[in-house]
Amino acid sequence: MMDVSKRNWMTAAGMATCAAWFGLCPRAEAQESVPKAVQPDILLIMPDQMRGDCLSLLGHPAVRTPHLDQLAAQGTVFTRAYTTCPSCIPARYALLTGLYPQTSGVVGFANKPVDVPTLPALLTEAGYSTLLVGRYMHQKPQNNGYQQQILGSTYVAGDDYDNYLKQAAPDSGGIRKLVTSKLRISYNSASAKPWPLAEELHPSVWIVRESCKAVEAAEPDRPLFLTASFYAPHPPLFPPARYFEAVKQRQLPEPAHGDWEEWSALSPAGNKAGNKAGVRILLQGALLRDVLCGYFGLIEQLDDQLVTLVDAFKERSRKAGRPWVIVFCSDHGEMLGDHGYFRKCEPYEGSARIPLIIAGSPELGFRAGQRMAQPVCLEDILPTLLDLAQGQRPARLDGISLIPALRGDTQKIRPWVHLEHSPYYSREQAFHALTDGRFKYIWRPVSGAEQLFDLENDPQENHDLARDAQAAPLLNEWRARMVQQLAGRPEGFSDGKKLIAGRPYPAIQKKP
Repeated sequence: MMDVSKRNWMTAAGMATCAAWFGLCPRAEAQESVPKAVQPDILLIMPDQMRGDCLSLLGHPAVRTPHLDQLAAQGTVFTRAYTTCPSCIPARYALLTGLYPQTSGVVGFANKPVDVPTLPALLTEAGYSTLLVGRYMHQKPQNNGYQQQILGSTYVAGDDYDNYLKQAAPDSGGIRKLVTSKLRISYNSASAKPWPLAEELHPSVWIVRESCKAVEAAEPDRPLFLTASFYAPHPPLFPPARYFEAVKQRQLPEPAHGDWEEWSALSPAGNKAGNKAGVRILLQGALLRDVLCGYFGLIEQLDDQLVTLVDAFKERSRKAGRPWVIVFCSDHGEMLGDHGYFRKCEPYEGSARIPLIIAGSPELGFRAGQRMAQPVCLEDILPTLLDLAQGQRPARLDGISLIPALRGDTQKIRPWVHLEHSPYYSREQAFHALTDGRFKYIWRPVSGAEQLFDLENDPQENHDLARDAQAAPLLNEWRARMVQQLAGRPEGFSDGKKLIAGRPYPAIQKKP
């Protein structure tokens, strides 16, 4: 039972409302007998391709995020949060629907029209004004249930940000021309340069500015769900020069260097720009330094920019007499040269682990300053926010509400998280993985290769326990769990007794 003693609802009516929220009594009966609690304003802040370790509160050796650290101090940081399918399309599909890839069928980098209720659509039904500012959610149709969108990317000609930049800086030619012709850096690969225009024209600054305008213009008598969706720190890696140079003065970390990787097979020749080049990469020397300055610089710029938005959002809620909730997460991470990889779509921590911070105003009863190492995932955001908003849950939902955990309940949320991705950059890149936050088991469905890591004692996954004879019993346990996890899949990965490699693995799973 949830501890509600920390809430401001100390009346019997308040207890009844709380019970109705979490299924302890029928919702309709509770609503007839007591008034509904005030729905909170909700701010979802979503950078793109941000690693889960890139917060200074977690001891990162180079990145400084004092304002995100402060937000985490007001709530909970989930230190083992994962994206269940680490690339933009399937990750955002999971966030929007609360469905695992295995349930939705979106198991890789491919678009499937969203044909189930989405988070913004469900919140709209619950009475919210829903608005997205910035990078769209990479789905078809593009609106995905938002009532309004103000779109800004770093590669789309003719969206709201591109049109703004063409007017504010006519010589730039728009964002695509600026990146490809003037800066000559890539949208996907390892290259970085400082932003060449005034800082106020940077896309991250524009997204914050437009988000603040949206907060001010939103209807005061309706709760607000605002998604501030950033392209940073996804390439192009172009932070303003002051951030680029500040990071350059620091001692920067070397990529993780697993003893299981065939390093002699890698070379800097893979560093060419392009859609799929540079995925397998020996990132070192001056190139590594520039990439880290670009990537970390974009994160630090974002951290500074968020102060204005967070303050404006909280002030709106205060004036309206409404609670507030702020969620900070990413769709997936970035390998940054770890184990010879760049970009995403891998099961390793750099790619699959994401930052997740959830904070709320005091009346919501969230415990402040928590760190939770239980495995959670993007699918958990929908039920968490929907329960806070007192919205109607869809019939099918895989995510788990994190509200009890946010209030200090330490009961196990789930035994493990299942991660997967179908082939995209190469056939060998496909994987299935299970992690309970302590261990991670990886199975490659093309070759049948296995890996096992002790994340507690080897957080960079440098030593593969699958090669260790003493770890054979542990490996067998995790393999058996994967056999059960994949049993019944249409691809035929498991017959319930063993794993079967070499099966077709399309990005959109066909349902039986």
